[in-house]
Amino acid sequence: MADEIRRNPGREIKSVVIPAYRCETTIAGVIDHIPEWIDHVIVVDDSSPDSTSSIVKEVMKRDDRVHLIQHSRNQGVGGAVLSGYREAVNLGSDIVIKMDSDDQMDPACLTQLIKPIQRREADYTKGNRFLRKGEIRTMPSLRRVGNLGLSFLTKLASGYWNIFDASNGYTAISTEVIRLLDPAEIDKRYFFETSMLIELGICGAVVRDIYIPVRYGAGTSSLSEWRTLVEFPPKLLRGLVRRVIMRYYMHDFTAVALFLTSGMALTLFGLIWGIAEWIRFSSLGVAAPTGTIMIAVLPLILGVQLLLQAIVMDIQNVPKEVLQRQDD
Repeated sequence: MADEIRRNPGREIKSVVIPAYRCETTIAGVIDHIPEWIDHVIVVDDSSPDSTSSIVKEVMKRDDRVHLIQHSRNQGVGGAVLSGYREAVNLGSDIVIKMDSDDQMDPACLTQLIKPIQRREADYTKGNRFLRKGEIRTMPSLRRVGNLGLSFLTKLASGYWNIFDASNGYTAISTEVIRLLDPAEIDKRYFFETSMLIELGICGAVVRDIYIPVRYGAGTSSLSEWRTLVEFPPKLLRGLVRRVIMRYYMHDFTAVALFLTSGMALTLFGLIWGIAEWIRFSSLGVAAPTGTIMIAVLPLILGVQLLLQAIVMDIQNVPKEVLQRQDD
């Protein structure tokens, strides 16, 4: 395979990165089912306590595409993927696909996942299990509500109002975009996929959802819904603040920044004034004058309208043009 790549220097090189942890029963099958047109298969053993590495080394004897990276300590799925990304870039890859080791991602979907990147229609693609009508209804009601709420917060934080199923880990990315990402700002654990979207939003990369049906393998998810509910919202808030500052204040100063600044100032003034005056007049036991009430209400109404307008403009600013590539 390496000799073939050297003989075809202009050919697009595609790599698959597989973060591996406690997957001794599935990892060989996952690798064996990866199509022959994939040039490199990078398995990152994230300090797995089982025989994952030994099994991968056996697979390497019959498949020269396979590369093994072994972490001395567990870094989480994000840390493992970032290690795989670095190796893929070093190997000269043009497109890097991330697959899980639990055999729940169908290799038959690889082609449709990378097509938008090959056609310069996207910089990053991800799976979406719910693009087809009715599939989200198969979820239990409580989980459905939680998924919808988390999806809205992810849209707000990342700026990608056109995507759904943000935690889907079946993704593909151009290596040109990998070089633009700040690894220090990408979460190393379960928030990895969402933090990737936030970083891509800061870069202005085009992200596209690709329908990929659910496939249940032998693996099970180790991320609890309660853990998601507790840990994700603070990280999403931090990501939102960082994206807005970087995108609308530092990289460029647009009407969004103007509306946000004035909207927040007016809303805060209305709230603080209204609460302070309500406490003052309540202590006196008299009703507040109409003029005092209006001084609180008018800034609040105006401030909320400006904040809503900023959100509308943010929705309209979803990246639509792919980032410039070296070969463009």
